[in-house]
Amino acid sequence: MVRWIHPLVAETGEPAEVLGAKAHGLVVLRRLGLPVPPGFVIGTAACRAFLRDGRLPDGLGDELAAAVAALEAATGRRLGGAERPLAVSVRSGGPVSMPGMMTTILDLGRTATGPDDALRRLGLAVAAVFRSWDTPRATTYRELHGIPHDLGTAVTVQAMVFGDRDDHSGAGVAFSRDPNTGEPVPFGDVLFGRQGDDVVSGRWRTRPLHELADRAPTVWAGLLDALDRVEGHYRDACHLEFTFEAGQLWLLQVRPGQFTGNAAVRIATDLADEGVIGRREALLRVSPQHLRHVRTPRIAAVAEADVLARGLGACPGVAAGRVATTADHAARMAAQGPVILVRPATSPLDLRGLAAAAGVVTARGGPASHAAVVARAMGKPAVVGIAGLTVDVAGASVRAGGRTVPEGTRVTIDGTGGEVVLGSPRITTTAPGPHLHRLLAWADEVSGGTSDRPEAERLSAAQAVLRLDERSRPT
Repeated sequence: MVRWIHPLVAETGEPAEVLGAKAHGLVVLRRLGLPVPPGFVIGTAACRAFLRDGRLPDGLGDELAAAVAALEAATGRRLGGAERPLAVSVRSGGPVSMPGMMTTILDLGRTATGPDDALRRLGLAVAAVFRSWDTPRATTYRELHGIPHDLGTAVTVQAMVFGDRDDHSGAGVAFSRDPNTGEPVPFGDVLFGRQGDDVVSGRWRTRPLHELADRAPTVWAGLLDALDRVEGHYRDACHLEFTFEAGQLWLLQVRPGQFTGNAAVRIATDLADEGVIGRREALLRVSPQHLRHVRTPRIAAVAEADVLARGLGACPGVAAGRVATTADHAARMAAQGPVILVRPATSPLDLRGLAAAAGVVTARGGPASHAAVVARAMGKPAVVGIAGLTVDVAGASVRAGGRTVPEGTRVTIDGTGGEVVLGSPRITTTAPGPHLHRLLAWADEVSGGTSDRPEAERLSAAQAVLRLDERSRPT
């Protein structure tokens, strides 16, 4: 008999292909003894059946009712109840992470509607998440990242926790190491008195993660412990999405890796130096694509440039192009040359424009906002959180620093320093750091190569030797 629903418990042995990456990460967090809101996951097989047949599969309704009853017992609350109502989140989670590309439904059941209507609404929410697997933005994202279209998404249902509960509540995203540089320090964003969706959407200006240390020291200590534990488990830099409610920390998601350029190189070499991984594994973790981004372009002599605005550098590099104020404009204008997408904030609906643009600028949000995360995944420079930047779509212009710039104006952005400059300033390129030199020296030791070859060729040669060696080992 097919089993559609799986518990979010440490003993669950199902892989990410069944549970989805989000729920699989939650199981890992539970296994590490970290605080995760109770819930359950509807596996990817149910999504594939739904997309094939156009309806929820037989037997899922009964399993859903039983899983909700167990969740009500665990929380002492009732879905759709008049007193002590149970509110749940209904989130997508494919086997491969697709941040923000599919439907999320929050606070379901918070309003009293009865144990039958609330359950019916939950079934409709699950169907809506399944259906979002085939939305244009999700399909485009998979095509951009080479993700198969037949995997389907899981659906994770969890008891809600509320970062907007009181002054001792909030939400954020924490990286165990700086995603732009690889420096081994906690990095991220936090909002006090807000929900997690407010952090990642870019609707609000976030605060630096380290402000937790003073304002919520117990939460900060718990978060540092969690970052240390997940790094130890994955043997890689990770990032966590978290909420704290009335001073209680809850972890909502964990993702390992996904760093680019200099950060990937430094993390791999640092982990090897720390004895977490060996040099061979460090070499295999860095791709030739990473090496194309280790010489970071910067705007030279910023003090002499015509700076329109300054924000937060969210993804290193320099990009130049004509200003586009909407995703559709960016996609259309890109046929005639590079464009810079400038938005108040981005959402999954902007994916077409983000894919077409050479770089992205937003008025709101921080290093963990939608714009920053997607730009980092695509390796495109990004500047976010520009106070005072206004995007006038109707007037096809942007305003900053008392100046109005019409759409089509050429600008250059520096995703390290956070500058947006009018025109085409002089660009300089930073020299590769010591971590790259050491990594390539390890590569030459493996392949017997010399330092006079291109860097990507030196790395690729070493990786070929290592993979051949793996294949030739007896099983």
